[in-house]
Order: sequence, then C-alpha cells, then structure tokens
Amino acid sequence: MKKLTILFAAMLLIQFVDAQSLTKAERKSAVKYLQWSSKELYKSLKSLSTAQLNFHESDRWSPQECLYHIAFSEGALRGALDGALNAPADPSSRAELQATDDQIKAMITNRTTKVKTAPPFEPQNTGYKSYDEALSAYKAKRAMLIDFVKTTKSDLRNHVVTLPLGKMDAYQFVLFISGHTNRHTQQLNEVKMASGYPKG
Repeated sequence: MKKLTILFAAMLLIQFVDAQSLTKAERKSAVKYLQWSSKELYKSLKSLSTAQLNFHESDRWSPQECLYHIAFSEGALRGALDGALNAPADPSSRAELQATDDQIKAMITNRTTKVKTAPPFEPQNTGYKSYDEALSAYKAKRAMLIDFVKTTKSDLRNHVVTLPLGKMDAYQFVLFISGHTNRHTQQLNEVKMASGYPKG
C-alpha cells in the first residue's frame, strides 16, 4: 500500500511539472529565435561611426535612436511578461487567442504594417544618453530573458498577455519580444540604405 501511495504521488508530481513546463522543442525554438534577433542587431550595429549612428533620413529615427527604443522596449516588454506570469494561470483564456506562434512572428516583423510608437517608448524619452549605455542595457536584459526561457518552469501557455493589437500567451509574447528587436533592426538597416547615409 505504501509503495502504491508513493507511486501515485510521483505520478502526480510528474504531471504537475509537465503542465508547468515548456516542451524541449518550444524552449529550444524560443532560445534560438532570441539569439538570432540579437545577433542580427549586433551585426547591423557593428563598426558604425558616430556620424552613421546619428544619421537621420527625413523624420526617421537614427540607428542610435533605434537602439534606444529596442533597449528600452526590451525591459518594458519583459515587465509585461512578468506581470502576466504573476497572475493566476487561466487555461480558459486560451480560447481568446487567435494567432499561431508563426503568425505572431510574422506579424511583428512585418515592416509594411506601421505602428505608432507610444510616447514613453520614443527614443528621446528612454533615458539613455549614449550608444554604449543602451547597448549594454540591451545585452544584459536579453541575456536575462534567454536564461529565463532556458530555465523557467512557469506555465507560459496558460498565461495571457493583452496588448492593443490583441492577446497572446506568454510563450508567444517571448517570440513577440524577439520579433520586436528584429522589426527595429530592419528599420535601422533601412536608414543605412538611405540616400546621404555617411560612408564612414
């Protein structure tokens, strides 16, 4: 009888852990996507001169301003993720989700759809005063997010984040954060292709 009780308790524990954890495939995919978007950003910023970092084409942000926005958003979006995870898990809320993981990634990285940036996220309001400060902040925040995804036991699929553009589960929101970095890396690259962009 005692052995049966122990076996039953172990089975319940395994079921509980499985319900709370990401699958290996989900974890690997999210980490890979986070690492990819960071590498693309670093590649786009590599060896830029001060003149290149501060170049403005029309009313577009400069490459440095894009970085300010990316770095600030990384922390703000992580705060939204943590807020969702601090609320009770609600499996029933999944019925309100309308997009797949791949659709979330495609939506946020699609530069043909323009989105008005909220004032707190405007580069001049982020509080950053230099390229090095913003890049260091971004690297630290992204490293923490990657570590979180690698180790979390949180039930990301049954916590929902609500944004003006719709609802997504917390795992999808991690993908959204990575996609957001890529969206503005694309924006940064568009500036680098503009007429008048300094050669060095």
